[in-house]
Amino acid sequence: MKKILLCTALLLLTSLTFAQKYSSKTGKVTFEASVPLFEDVHAQDDNNIVVLNADTGDMASISIVKNFHFKVKLMEEHFNENYAETTKYPKATFTGKILNFDKDKLTPAPQKYTVQGKLNFHGVDRAVSSAATLYAKDGKIYMQGTFAAKPVDYNVTIPKMVTKKVAENVSVEYNYILVKQ
Repeated sequence: MKKILLCTALLLLTSLTFAQKYSSKTGKVTFEASVPLFEDVHAQDDNNIVVLNADTGDMASISIVKNFHFKVKLMEEHFNENYAETTKYPKATFTGKILNFDKDKLTPAPQKYTVQGKLNFHGVDRAVSSAATLYAKDGKIYMQGTFAAKPVDYNVTIPKMVTKKVAENVSVEYNYILVKQ
């Protein structure tokens, strides 16, 4: 896992060395896996790190999985120990590209884009496609988007006694304010 992260970081840094780079260390990522009539299964990470190559639209992000916080501490403990297994899989990463991205065409009016790439969670890589909205204001790039992920696709086992309480499709949302580096 460490080798994958190191290689990803090196590739990203190499490709961004001469590029116009925007980044954030305070990106917000949330996931919602709630089912009606049961307790909310909602968590948020306010320290997602994201880097965008504004010349190419290439991007990467990383979350420390333990940074996802729940309202109910026992739910957070179960998530970290039993589902995400954060001691074994401490990070979630995304590497991808904003399709047809052109920084010079960004305006204060939100524009729709598609983000495609690979999400690594729980040691599993999966292709992900996301609808995103981007706009530029005061020298910053604002980016919001969503996608769905299935725990089963990432080898996350939900115990039978709680399967009815956790959604099969988890809604993942991200919200970034990127600043030029």
